[in-house]
Amino acid sequence: MQNGKEVILALDTSASPLLVGVHADGTRVSRRRKGIKQERLLFPVINEVLRASGSTLKEVKKICIVRGPGRFTGIRIALTFASMMQYLNHAQVYGATLFEILRRQVEHSVAYRRFKEKNSQGALAVVLHAFREEYFLQIFDKESSGPLWLSREELLDRLIHYDKPLLLAGSDKNGESLAALTENQYPLAADKDCRVRPETLLALAQDDSCKQNALEPLYLKPARFELVIPQ
Repeated sequence: MQNGKEVILALDTSASPLLVGVHADGTRVSRRRKGIKQERLLFPVINEVLRASGSTLKEVKKICIVRGPGRFTGIRIALTFASMMQYLNHAQVYGATLFEILRRQVEHSVAYRRFKEKNSQGALAVVLHAFREEYFLQIFDKESSGPLWLSREELLDRLIHYDKPLLLAGSDKNGESLAALTENQYPLAADKDCRVRPETLLALAQDDSCKQNALEPLYLKPARFELVIPQ
């Protein structure tokens, strides 16, 4: 590390668009690039962001990645790159799921504060489109059982039968609002809080709790495709 400079790199390859951000000596630069061939976009965009911040790849000492859910190949790209940086640069690796990232963004928002003022027992539900008519869901409450991959019908059934008020965050197909999917039955987080922001990832690179399982991918599988082994 030159002249005591700390360079932090943020990376989201879980889906399009690719997101790359960097923080170096008080300077923040980020880029988004659309395209599913992220293995081709990755290094050109990383180099562009580093140049704009006056930094080099060798100076990166912290990296924060999104470890899922999302495209299998996309998640592997971030994990492989972070592993490489850990080995070559001795960089510290931090990781978070999309659910955790959106939760952090929403819970710092005015909309969430107002929701909790009216619904002290209410909870945040993060809903993300997965594939065709299937969705990812995680409800953050004391009884949270972790993230799930559900059909559209299963998702709506779980939301309807949840016994406390819900604030929804996330997005439908092509990044659209959840309003149509849920027929406006639930209050929604602001659009700006429902997509990963580079500053959130850069902040998570200062949170030691994100070091745990940082390189552990979260792929998720539809329950009907999981192999059940008799006991």
